[in-house]
Amino acid sequence: MAEQDLQVPSSEPTRSAVKPAENEDKSPEALREAWHWLLHWWKDVVDEVDHIGVINKVQGESGLTARYVFMTCMSAGIAILGLLLSSPAVVIGAMLLSPLMSPIIGAGFALAIGDVRWLRECCWALAVGILVSIGFCALIVLASPLDTVTDEIAARTRPNLFDLGVAFFSALAGAYAMIKGREGTIVGVAIATALMPPLAVVGFGAATANGVVLGGSLLLFFTNLMTIALTAAIIARLYGFRSSLSSQQTLWQSILVVGVFLALAVPLAISLQRIAWEANAYRRANAVVADQFGDKARVSQLDLDFLSDPTRINATVLTPDLQPDVSERVQRLLVNELNQPFEVIINQYRVGVADSDVEAAELAAARLQAQNIEEDRRVSGLVTSMAMVAGVPPENVVVDRTAKRAMVKAKPLPGAGLGSYYVLEQRLAEMKPDWTVIIEPPATALPELELMKDDPLLPDKADYQLALWAIRRIDAPVAVSGDGLAGRALVKRLEDAGVTARYAGQGNATRGRLRLEWLAPDALADGD
Repeated sequence: MAEQDLQVPSSEPTRSAVKPAENEDKSPEALREAWHWLLHWWKDVVDEVDHIGVINKVQGESGLTARYVFMTCMSAGIAILGLLLSSPAVVIGAMLLSPLMSPIIGAGFALAIGDVRWLRECCWALAVGILVSIGFCALIVLASPLDTVTDEIAARTRPNLFDLGVAFFSALAGAYAMIKGREGTIVGVAIATALMPPLAVVGFGAATANGVVLGGSLLLFFTNLMTIALTAAIIARLYGFRSSLSSQQTLWQSILVVGVFLALAVPLAISLQRIAWEANAYRRANAVVADQFGDKARVSQLDLDFLSDPTRINATVLTPDLQPDVSERVQRLLVNELNQPFEVIINQYRVGVADSDVEAAELAAARLQAQNIEEDRRVSGLVTSMAMVAGVPPENVVVDRTAKRAMVKAKPLPGAGLGSYYVLEQRLAEMKPDWTVIIEPPATALPELELMKDDPLLPDKADYQLALWAIRRIDAPVAVSGDGLAGRALVKRLEDAGVTARYAGQGNATRGRLRLEWLAPDALADGD
């Protein structure tokens, strides 16, 4: 019995020690077998692809043709009209016509196999398509009475993580469809979704000489373009498309292809770095705000406005215990952690004081939160629109939320007179009827006022209203020249409207018209 008692414990450790050793030996072997099986399976998938046939098909569809140019123009025209009308349905209609997928996917395959001549042909077709789209959209904007920055236009002036995701998945779908022979309208729509709207906005920015719109949409377009081209090249390589399939392959051409690949990757990496920083800032802001409250609290809404300076954070928290000075604490923590200035606004709503009141309190807070979110969205959209119309950064727009008043001083835009700024202000005011929208135009030439035939002492009403609007916005004195009786009557009328004016004699005014000119404040003098 004693020997048995001693043998039992001595044998157990031996068995327990052997089992882990066997498991340790089998686990890597199982992983290797699984890896080899996966490689073998993928090799079978690649071997099923008709590489030469796919290359011939893609190459035949990615060149510059008359149909390609025509359909690009039609797609661009519909896209810019949809953006001007702020109609997503019309913008979607433009995607059904866009032929941009073919040269972009072709460029990706050319990169994969290292065919420089094919790559050059795709780039030429793409360059012509881009220039034609921009030019055609610019012509439509110039000919159209609609030139206001709509929400649809503003949404396509800054690349973000979601835009990058659309471009990435579009490229996956496009490359896969080409390889499997299932390309068609739907895949083309996916590619066009990432490219045609921002390209149309580039045309809008060029036509209106708006640098903010032009630069932002151009960055978004090239970020999406590079994402699609590089993703298509990588997918093509994974499916076995190699340099051995190209008869044009040389050492220098290989070096050139690698150089093009890197040239595309560098600006994309810069955009990705910015996007990654914004995503991290959002994640850290959410975590820091949540840490200031207990487990029973909930961050129901968190918005970051990266266009503002400093970056504005607006959060809504449902909590049973209100925290004093929490906005200042969160602001200090984020500034120290991210080395970036922030403006933090945290709206706290007390809920959960009694179990029976939780649902009612949360419902009331949710309604109020929805109202605040909608108001913030409207204000942010108004600020963005005013900044783009004025050609200035958004931080130059002065907003008084209490009085619901927004003001901006516009930069001179080529070809834009006072009437252009007046119309833009009116349209923005119509979009936000509960706000007072003020655009201060540059001090360009005031309109000559044509005297009415039935009453030669009164100027044309429309011209007078435009002149009065400009004088009030710029807040500078004016000199009136022309017919004596009509000129003095206009001076009196302007003074009654609160404008400083003086009569300057006949001057260079055309007969039957009154001429208005800006005066420096120290140029005022009594008398005629």
